[in-house]
Amino acid sequence: MEILILLPIVFLFILFAGVILLFKYERFKKSTYQVASGNQFFQTIFDKGNYGEYLIYAHLEKLEGPHRLMTNLYIPKKDGTTTEIDLIMLSPSGIYVFESKNYSGWIFGDEKNKNWVQTYKNNQKFRFFNPIWQNKGHINALKTIVEEEYHHFFKSYIIFSERCTLKKINVTSPNVKVLNRNLILKAIKHDIEETTTLMSVAEINYLYFQLQKYTRADDQVKHAHIASVRMKRF
Repeated sequence: MEILILLPIVFLFILFAGVILLFKYERFKKSTYQVASGNQFFQTIFDKGNYGEYLIYAHLEKLEGPHRLMTNLYIPKKDGTTTEIDLIMLSPSGIYVFESKNYSGWIFGDEKNKNWVQTYKNNQKFRFFNPIWQNKGHINALKTIVEEEYHHFFKSYIIFSERCTLKKINVTSPNVKVLNRNLILKAIKHDIEETTTLMSVAEINYLYFQLQKYTRADDQVKHAHIASVRMKRF
């Protein structure tokens, strides 16, 4: 008898989940994220990191005016390893480098501190490496492969999920922003309005094709990168 009562509830749950999945798929098809990243639909929505990057990408696609988006760049470093960059936007107002943190909970952090803290309501706390420092490393790697004339155009954006609350974040550097994902368009539009034109469309396209070879990395590069990251943790 209990099973018969539960069946309609289970059916409604499956139906609701199917509708949500279909909605996400239709939205995904309209985006160019798959072409840019090489990630298929299920690779994207069922991977926390990929899904966070995709949602940022989807926001940035809505920007008007000339701009180019690139995802998952593996940039070689001097020690023979690579650094992985979540997302880059090339725009007349600069080179935007995004670090995606698809986290929940409360976030506490200071630009000067090595580690930040993620806290949950049950008082569980987790430390993670300062994402501003992390993205600074990405930008430094990029500076080794682009001409010096572009080195002052970089802007660092640390993007957290809407599911988390940025409780106490201290940032002093002028070209660094830490914000929730739902505020990204407003922040970038304001930055574009406040910034004089730094690059022409020709320069944007030049940098795009120069960096293109570092996207869509094969499994060998990805596995080597993961191995090097794990080695640093020990």
